[in-house]
Amino acid sequence: MHDNTPAIRAEGLRKRYGERFALDGLDLHVPAGTVHGLLGPNGAGKTTLVRILTTLLRFDAGRAEVAGQDVARRPDLVRYRIGLVGQHAAVDEVLSGRQNLAMFGRLYHLPGAVADRRADELLDRFGLADSGDRPVGRYSGGMRRRLDLAAGLILAPEVLFLDEPTTGLDPRGRNEMWAAVRDLAGAGTTVLLTTQYLDEADQLADRISVVDAGRIVADGTPDELKSRLGGDRIDIVLHRLADLPEAAELLGRIADGPVNRDDDDRRISAPVRDRIGALGALVRGLDERDIAAEDIALRRPTLDEVFLHLTGGTGGEARAGGRGGPAGPTGDLADEENREVAR
Repeated sequence: MHDNTPAIRAEGLRKRYGERFALDGLDLHVPAGTVHGLLGPNGAGKTTLVRILTTLLRFDAGRAEVAGQDVARRPDLVRYRIGLVGQHAAVDEVLSGRQNLAMFGRLYHLPGAVADRRADELLDRFGLADSGDRPVGRYSGGMRRRLDLAAGLILAPEVLFLDEPTTGLDPRGRNEMWAAVRDLAGAGTTVLLTTQYLDEADQLADRISVVDAGRIVADGTPDELKSRLGGDRIDIVLHRLADLPEAAELLGRIADGPVNRDDDDRRISAPVRDRIGALGALVRGLDERDIAAEDIALRRPTLDEVFLHLTGGTGGEARAGGRGGPAGPTGDLADEENREVAR
């Protein structure tokens, strides 16, 4: 793969089930050697895209290349250049960690001695050497996911697909996976990461694409996406719930965008351009009105706010009909897609 060739290129990808679209003209370019986050509500098309790019699912229209190979024309070459770690660990709990990795090596047609050597290398790389001979059933959740990640690297792939890799992990397990992904990126592996955890994408991704209704609706670095909401925001937590309407009206006169109100937490927030001037005016206004605040803070927008802004807070529900009704795989659509993958 040439240096200027994207590790992943998708152009106009479409996948249709009857009158419903899982993907509807999706475009994606991922530079080599980067971590690219793929975000979207449930059913937006993220898993469909990963299944297509990893040759598990055929697409109806468009073009896709991974590691310089055409996905439709040379799926065999694509498979030998990629690794895939799905949402649930695919390791055998009865076998030891070392036996699992050696088995994956043999499934990739590596000679026995090569598979054993590769298993030892990966156990050491992911901090599992001391537990390599223990049954996987005795591993913690984080250890299992690291072993699953190691299994996806048996062939030292150019591109690694991580589909919800930290689902179900506790904070310690998530941190272990984050460290492993950073190490991979540092060694030059291209990583496409789909996740429901926006802080995860913020921590790991060089760039992020937001998927909604089968299309990319935004793309950029985490900071670029956050800047779409207008720079800094003022957050206020009030002492008395009864003061919320008056404080929201005051903030609305100072802010440079709509005021968000959360009655449960007695919190209001809004974007501001002149952070210092707006903060001073707000404090004076609250004092004049004898409104007590428990906390006032200036902060950048979060990816959660960007996500809700870009997707309109949708849940990705399947919609029927033509170009006007793309949808990701939810409900019956997901079942239909799973049956196609199984075939």
